[in-house]
Amino acid sequence: MAIQNLKRLLASRGLKVGHSIFEFNSPGLGQIIATAGVDFVFLDMEHSGFDISETKRAIAGLRVGNIPALVRPPSDNYHHIARALDAGADGLAMPMVGTREQAEHIVSCMKYPPMGKRGVALSLAHDHYRPGKAVEVLAAANKRTAFVALIETAEGVENIDAIASVKGVDCLWIGHFDLSCSLGINGQFDHPDFRKACNAVKKAAVKHKKALGRLSPDPAECISLYKEGYDVICYGGDLWVYQKALIDGITAVRDGCTPPKPKKGAKGK
Repeated sequence: MAIQNLKRLLASRGLKVGHSIFEFNSPGLGQIIATAGVDFVFLDMEHSGFDISETKRAIAGLRVGNIPALVRPPSDNYHHIARALDAGADGLAMPMVGTREQAEHIVSCMKYPPMGKRGVALSLAHDHYRPGKAVEVLAAANKRTAFVALIETAEGVENIDAIASVKGVDCLWIGHFDLSCSLGINGQFDHPDFRKACNAVKKAAVKHKKALGRLSPDPAECISLYKEGYDVICYGGDLWVYQKALIDGITAVRDGCTPPKPKKGAKGK
């Protein structure tokens, strides 16, 4: 099976649809997700309980379904970046990217020399346990590994043009909840300040030819975002999709099984 190239996927034209994993880590998840036609998975380590071992197992399961794994580490510390990549992440969604310097630091941690300073350990999960010539393997990894910059702060918006100009940044992704909070308008996604910030990120993505991403739990909103210029759409998350389906199903069962109320004026026997 060919190794998925998330970087190439993000650079391709047209819609890229993903799904996020925050809660579940079943060995069959990759195959289940693949049947839905998902292009990539956003695997979260920042807000979930996933440690590096669980992340590694989850990525192995996703590979069975041939689904690229975009992993969000807890921070931009070198050991968080390098370990997530060594565990097999096809790319990283880095939280709270606020400056050009931070973006350059992340690229340096993600890439092997001469592009960066990532430590070398070959024939591990990130190489699909395949042997190979070091020069070729390292160069291929540098070409394949994707970097998604999460723009979640007012600082990130202020510096968006500089961030987008960094070589190695493949996608600008608006973290809408955190961004709204950073702007002082918690959850007010129709607020003029939020829309202005999103427009600034969109313009930078177009100018520097970067993919533009965002997460939404609602299919109608996903469609609307695509029409607005977002080409990387992450539809919902594992626990929320499951929770909604369960609530809808249980509610329908209870409603269908509830005895009809007696009509007014009816006399009991």
